[in-house]
Amino acid sequence: MTERKSRKDAARNREAVLAAADDLFTRSGSPEDVTMADVAAAAGVGKGTIFRAFGDRAGLLRALYEVRLEPVREAVESGPPPLGPTASPRDRVPALLDAVLCFKLDNRRLALALEDGGSGSPYRAEHYQRWHGLLRAVLEQIPGLADGDFTAHALLAATRADLVEHLAAEERVPRERMRAQLADFTARLLAADPPEGGKGAANR
Repeated sequence: MTERKSRKDAARNREAVLAAADDLFTRSGSPEDVTMADVAAAAGVGKGTIFRAFGDRAGLLRALYEVRLEPVREAVESGPPPLGPTASPRDRVPALLDAVLCFKLDNRRLALALEDGGSGSPYRAEHYQRWHGLLRAVLEQIPGLADGDFTAHALLAATRADLVEHLAAEERVPRERMRAQLADFTARLLAADPPEGGKGAANR
């Protein structure tokens, strides 16, 4: 009974911490302004509870990111076209990128905190590798497209959180214009034939 109660308490505390962190990141002007102490106080738990549940600040950010991302993941894995797996590759690639962009626009501060706050290469982060792997797999289904691995990196670079934040906050680019620009960039990249030098370099 005590063990079951302990598990329930841990689950309840985890939900309280995630809800508090979600609210604080939504209202904060800067991701760095939100501290673990702030989250603990808002959730009504001790900082030790957060560290036990999430390991560190980066772990908390990843957990919150995954919670918010769940509806997008479900749509990607089992939803209808153009985002779901039954869509044609040429339709699915821009839909995937649009989903990533919209998610980062809707979660600007959280995405910025997660991408800026990790240690080591951001390209080794689990969330980045997941998107890159999925996008690369779809790109490789397009006949004649060279080097899906690099193309996936290049396309995802257009959805980096710091770029999204710069365009949205500094240049005041409207959401729909940003989406249209990304769609146009993607369409032109997928339609372009690689130059002969590029083909040779890829084969060397």
